[in-house]
Amino acid sequence: MSDKNPELTAAIKEKLKPKKFTKNPILGTKFTIAISSAKGGVGKSTFATNLAIALKKIGCKVGLLDADIYGPSIPKMFDINEKPKSDGQKLDPIIKYNVQCMSIGFLTDQQTPMIWRGPMVTSAIKTFTQKVNWKDLDFIIVDMPPGTGDTQLTFSQEIKMDGAIIVSTPQEVALLDVKRGIRMFDKLGVKILGLVDNMSYFIADDGKKYKIFGEGGVKKTAEEFQKEFLGEIPINPEVGKTSDEGIPLVESNPQHEISKIYINFAEIIKSTYL
Repeated sequence: MSDKNPELTAAIKEKLKPKKFTKNPILGTKFTIAISSAKGGVGKSTFATNLAIALKKIGCKVGLLDADIYGPSIPKMFDINEKPKSDGQKLDPIIKYNVQCMSIGFLTDQQTPMIWRGPMVTSAIKTFTQKVNWKDLDFIIVDMPPGTGDTQLTFSQEIKMDGAIIVSTPQEVALLDVKRGIRMFDKLGVKILGLVDNMSYFIADDGKKYKIFGEGGVKKTAEEFQKEFLGEIPINPEVGKTSDEGIPLVESNPQHEISKIYINFAEIIKSTYL
């Protein structure tokens, strides 16, 4: 039987087609790398800040975008207490440690909760990617919030993402969310550069390694999803101390054993793209 109203049928079919998004690069940048997990409390912000510094240390021009609207960490971790300048059209990133930075935390009081619905979050992300004067960056490192919500979708669907690094601790409760995040990026066509096992173990004064959060979970997950396993980062009090002081470990002590791990990650990224 033929359609009684072919024009209406065609219009309905057009509406049901998957929406095609135009993925735009972030102006002023060459490559956009997301640091993600889908799980909170696994050290994404610590990883993002130290990776940005490590890339700078090996000669790259780097930006750091704090995409966690509800819980921005970069102002504290970089000890930034000023507001970005604006010409009324665009914001200038704040430069600290020779890294160009932007965060919602620069625009609001640190004690003020961001009680925003999804569209407002999306608007803020678009402002940070379209209306910031990023200048001649080789890489912009994006510190993603937990979850698989509006921020992740906005980046994955509308912004040219060149890769994502998945950070997790080894215990199963963290990896449940990580697996959801991997599936999200795969579904949205974002290349996953690899997985990092953060807070993998603790070396006590007796020299023994203690696997506080379990062992091997991140590597097994990488194998399960056929992704690269980039390596482990041990627990060390210096990492948290320097973050609280606003001087990331790679900046304050580039010769530290953990700083060298970050610099190795940076070398992998640089060799992959530049």
